Amino acid sequence: MTPRIRRIARTAIGLAAVAGVVVGCAGSVGGNTASEGSGEGFEYGAPQDEVAEAIADLEPVTLTFQPGASSQASPTAANALAFTKAVEKRSGGKISFNIAWGQSIAGYPEVEDALADGRIDIAYTAPIYFPDEHPMVDAYSKLTHYSESSPLVGEAVSAAMMSELGWNSEELLAEYTDKGLVPLSPLMSAGDYYTACSEPGTSLADWDGRQMRIASSAHAAIAESIGSTGVSMEYGETFEALERGTVDCTFVQPQVAGSTGIMEAAPYLGHFNGSRMTGSATGAHLAGSGFEALPLAYQQIIFDAQIDQFHGNLVSTMDAARQMVVDTNSAGGSIDGFDPAAEERIQQTEEGLVDDLIDEGRLDDDIKDQMAELADKWTGIVDELGYKDGGSLEDLDQWYQPGSVDFRPLSKRLFEDAALPHRPE
Repeated sequence: MTPRIRRIARTAIGLAAVAGVVVGCAGSVGGNTASEGSGEGFEYGAPQDEVAEAIADLEPVTLTFQPGASSQASPTAANALAFTKAVEKRSGGKISFNIAWGQSIAGYPEVEDALADGRIDIAYTAPIYFPDEHPMVDAYSKLTHYSESSPLVGEAVSAAMMSELGWNSEELLAEYTDKGLVPLSPLMSAGDYYTACSEPGTSLADWDGRQMRIASSAHAAIAESIGSTGVSMEYGETFEALERGTVDCTFVQPQVAGSTGIMEAAPYLGHFNGSRMTGSATGAHLAGSGFEALPLAYQQIIFDAQIDQFHGNLVSTMDAARQMVVDTNSAGGSIDGFDPAAEERIQQTEEGLVDDLIDEGRLDDDIKDQMAELADKWTGIVDELGYKDGGSLEDLDQWYQPGSVDFRPLSKRLFEDAALPHRPE
């Protein structure tokens, strides 16, 4: 194990959780008790025959996986499907999954507990909802505006730079490992933030007095800065709140807007002109207490599959963004840039949030320079790999087709630059 992975303590609770799985289902995590956390591994990038040799004598396992998508048919299911397919293929079918769509085992408030006690083996979760438990996720989510906002290139650059930032932070990783959890992707984006409202208008006068659904502390400050009132709720409650008029608008990301039908209730989409709105680093892909009980080769197969998971997450973002545009148009809404005065007010608020975090010592004094360097690095890599926008957000449904872009070359580069030092060994 790498030093950071080794920090995952086998507490009494964790051992009990693993033992419980062994007793309850011999084919799930920990089922191969003779080789818990042991056995031969393989080098990153090894040919398939070497992997097959490393796992030849291992018993099959079945893992319970709870993705973020509501169903296999959702536009946001691409990351889960890419991840599980990669694991099953690399393991020759020896690792399989019971997939719990729609948060059918545990909602976001309970996901980490379910991972720790063994009810779930691997899950997507949204730590941004719990800033007290995840202060570094909360702080880093306020840094996502330091890259361009174009619908494909901007998403690719932002997702890569924020993921690298997360992997390089001992403090952020500890927010998971201190709970006995294993970060597989510690800081994930669900896409740029937009506003979706039941009525048109993006000027300061339009925002004044509106009730705004918020999902993070950053958006509470933004709403207040433009004269709106922030109302905190999970995205699953938002459609009904908009439909009933409990809230007038919501801050929304593509993976939510394109998979929940929310544009039917709020078909007036507002976006920044040229930059991103802050807050998009909201999620994480985590393994639970039984991960270290798996044979080493199985751990490595799961960890390496983050290449496909990151690819799938960008596909999910793009597919959902396209659906968001389709739904907006079908509902008779519009997609409009923010009024310049309102956008400037929000950008000033965003910079103020970062300055406050620096003053509090929660972010490095040179964090803005770090973000500029990351933006330059990943903008260059995205360009080098040939990723291009085919148009604007407004006509995304015309130039982007679902699943049409392979983000694996970018994901492989990110994995090797940022995640590889944390690979189980």
